[in-house]
Amino acid sequence: MLVVHHLNHSRSQRVLWLLEELSLPYEIKQYQRNTETNLAPPELEAIHPLGKSPVLTDGKTTVIESGAIIDYIIRRHGKGQLQPSLESTDYDEYQQWLHYAEGSAMLPLMLKLYTSRLGEAAAPLEPRITSEISNHLGFVNQALTSKNWFVANTFSGADVQMSFVGEIARVYGVLGSLPALSSWVDRFQARPAYKKALEKGGEYRFA
Repeated sequence: MLVVHHLNHSRSQRVLWLLEELSLPYEIKQYQRNTETNLAPPELEAIHPLGKSPVLTDGKTTVIESGAIIDYIIRRHGKGQLQPSLESTDYDEYQQWLHYAEGSAMLPLMLKLYTSRLGEAAAPLEPRITSEISNHLGFVNQALTSKNWFVANTFSGADVQMSFVGEIARVYGVLGSLPALSSWVDRFQARPAYKKALEKGGEYRFA
């Protein structure tokens, strides 16, 4: 049985969404953030030493990192759904988006979150962070111009993995000048599987 170790208000929500898209049976083990620190509870460390979410367990296999979890679920359980053929050039683009989401796009967005807590001490970093956010979101917006989904204009695991980038950008209020990115967020949040995953996952401030 696939088990998602799910933290409220976290990137593990997109793992639930993927499982709903694939209509796979799974179990959710819920964890709550500390209301003062906003950190995951120590109970997650019993599942993986890093104590981070998402974590997926599948029998004796434990998988961490959103991109790796999405890839694992689709390869092992997806029966060819939600990814291009391995022999196609589309598959190479698909893999790039899986890695890009957390490897590049989320970095300046998370830096903005962390430095916002520093007040005036963050001032020297703000221009560079703002520039990087603009650069990455502009790139993503351009990639979605004239198409609905990232790879071959077909919904895939790449859209699931990239979803948190769009949702954080909306929270920061920067989608007004990025119409293709904004429309894509509206589109994936309207999917029935996305809504069903929200019902099961609980608190999620980014929808």
